Amino acid sequence: MSFERVAIIGLGLLGGSIGLAVQESLPGVATTGWDRDPATRARAAERGLVGTVCETGAEAVADADLVIFCVPVGAIGEVATELASAIPAGAVISDVGSSKQSVAEALAKALPGHAVIPAHPVAGTERSGPDAGFASLFHNRWCIITPPEGADEAKVAALSAFWEALGAKVELMDAQHHDLVLAVTSHLPHLIAYTIVGTASDLEGVTQSEVIKYSAGGFRDFTRIAASDPTMWRDVFLTNKDAVLEMLQRFSEDLTALQRAIRWGDGDTLFDLFTRTRAIRRSIIAEGQDDARPDFGRSDHAG
Repeated sequence: MSFERVAIIGLGLLGGSIGLAVQESLPGVATTGWDRDPATRARAAERGLVGTVCETGAEAVADADLVIFCVPVGAIGEVATELASAIPAGAVISDVGSSKQSVAEALAKALPGHAVIPAHPVAGTERSGPDAGFASLFHNRWCIITPPEGADEAKVAALSAFWEALGAKVELMDAQHHDLVLAVTSHLPHLIAYTIVGTASDLEGVTQSEVIKYSAGGFRDFTRIAASDPTMWRDVFLTNKDAVLEMLQRFSEDLTALQRAIRWGDGDTLFDLFTRTRAIRRSIIAEGQDDARPDFGRSDHAG
C-alpha cells in the first residue's frame, strides 16, 4: 500500500517541513493541514506548507489515509480525541513526538480500532512555528518507527516508505527502548543546556553581563539548544520522565566522579574521558549525522 492523502495536524517546524517535503518528493500525494492557532493557519497558507490549509481539524482529516499529529506530545491525546469521529476508519495514525510510550498509549486510547504506528523523525532546529519548516529537514536523518505489537506489516512498510521518500533513514524500534535511547541522546542534553543557560542567566547581573558578552563557542551551542520550543520540551520531560530520571541519575554519578578527579588533580582520568568523548564526536561525523556547521547546517535553509 501507499498513501494518497496525508493530513498534518500541527503546522509548526515539523508539520510544515513534512508538508513541504511531501510536495517536493511525493508530488502526487495530496496534503491537508490544520493548526489550532488561526495565525499559524494563515501563515501556513501564505507559505504553502500544505496543499490545503483547513479551517477545522475535522475537515483536514476527513479523507486522509495517513494522519500525522505534529503537536506537543502532551496534547496529542486531547487533539486525537477531538478528531476521532472525523478520522476515516482505515487511516494510519502516526506522529512525530520525541517520546513514544506515552504517545502510543494516548493515541490508542483516543482512537481505538485505528492503525496507530508512532514515529519520531530525529530532526529539527531550535526554531519553531510555521516559518521554521523547510523541505530538506529530514534528508539523511533517522526516523524511528515504533510499531505496537501485532501492527499490520503492510502499513508499517508503507509508513517506512513514506519517510524514506522524504529523505530519511528508517529504523524500527521498541517504544520503551526508543525512550531510553532518546533520553541519552536528546532529552538529557536539552535538560543540561537549559540548566547551564539558566545558571548563566542568574549570574548575568553579578558579572555585569560579561557571561553573554564573552560567550565562547561552547556556551553559544548550549544557548542554541536551550532556545528550543518550551512547550514541546516541557511535555517531553513529563511524558518520558522515567527514562530521563534514570539517565539523569547516571549522569549525576559520572559528574561526581569527574568532580573528584578535578579536586584531586587526577589528570589521567580527565585525559582518558576527553579522549573517549572526542572519538564519539568523530564517529557521529563519520556516520554523516553532523558536519562542522551548527545544527547540521540546517539553519542555512530555515526561515
